[in-house]
Amino acid sequence: MPPPASFRPLTTTDPAVLPPDILWPDAARAQACARWLADVAPRHGLRPATLRSASSDASFRRYFRIDGADASTYIVMDAPPPQEDVRPFVRVAGLLSTAGLNAPAIVEQDVEHGFLLLGDLGARPYLGALQQAVGDGAEATVETLMRDAIGALVQWQARADATGLPAYDDALLRRELALFPDWCVAREYAVRWSDAEQAIWRSTCDLLVASALAQPTVAVHRDYMPRNLMVATPNPGILDFQDAVRGPITYDIASLLRDAYISWDEEREIDWAVRWWQAGRAAGLPLPDDFGDVWRQLEWMGLQRHLKVLGIFCRLKHRDAKPAYSRDLPRFFGYAHKAASRYAGLRPLLRLLEPLMGESRVDAYY
Repeated sequence: MPPPASFRPLTTTDPAVLPPDILWPDAARAQACARWLADVAPRHGLRPATLRSASSDASFRRYFRIDGADASTYIVMDAPPPQEDVRPFVRVAGLLSTAGLNAPAIVEQDVEHGFLLLGDLGARPYLGALQQAVGDGAEATVETLMRDAIGALVQWQARADATGLPAYDDALLRRELALFPDWCVAREYAVRWSDAEQAIWRSTCDLLVASALAQPTVAVHRDYMPRNLMVATPNPGILDFQDAVRGPITYDIASLLRDAYISWDEEREIDWAVRWWQAGRAAGLPLPDDFGDVWRQLEWMGLQRHLKVLGIFCRLKHRDAKPAYSRDLPRFFGYAHKAASRYAGLRPLLRLLEPLMGESRVDAYY
């Protein structure tokens, strides 16, 4: 996506006044943001003194809300180089927009320094709305939100041109899986696998990678979950898509149904998966005729993701000093254990999982 016609590089030397309560990694970063805001503020009526935290994520990116003219608000993305690169975000935002989906508009961009001014999709995350609906017993609201998310996912898969996205290939799938033994097994639990256990791990990885690569490929958001969706008009607003790739068709639906922060009973998972499968086939997606085949692919794809996330959450704790993510390790161990229990080829993985979970072997759903 080319820069907006109004884009200018950082040239203003008179910095805007930023709120003193915002913490910056260093003075240079604060000054760079202030100079950039001083440059773009007049074009949108921005008031830099209203800058306040909107959200953060597991990366180095941060998001701030800022007031503009006529009661409008915008989002400032702070993505400091060299740790972050805003170009993939800009590129995928264009794909989402072309597909007719609700992604933040790129209003201003400074690619060199890692600042974006984005349209504001509001302050009501899907995750909170779903949790509230569950707590209130508002089943109709849960269904509406999830069906909207499924509909948007089918639209993304059917309309987004994935040809220019990085491939979710053998090497990337295996790098992700390696996060589990490196960070979860060895670092979090200080466990060293025997030669036999390492052989089990290699065999499991081979099966999961082969299953993923055998699937049709589409544009993959890679974190399509309630935490990255917003209740918006049109619904949903879609965030955190900069890591999109061209990869297995079941990856995003597995992410949505088996989430890091909210879990569903299996009857619901299957119902929503069937709805996605039926809508996808109606939209021309290359999905199998037999839903049983789709469900197996989804579970195996989900298992690859669960193992990856277990590694990522432990890495966030030990490398990045973000221990809060490790609170959700039991949820992902549960997902992984359930999937591995069902399929003969994956059952040996239970011998690696259960010592970390503190559980005895559970044999079910053969």
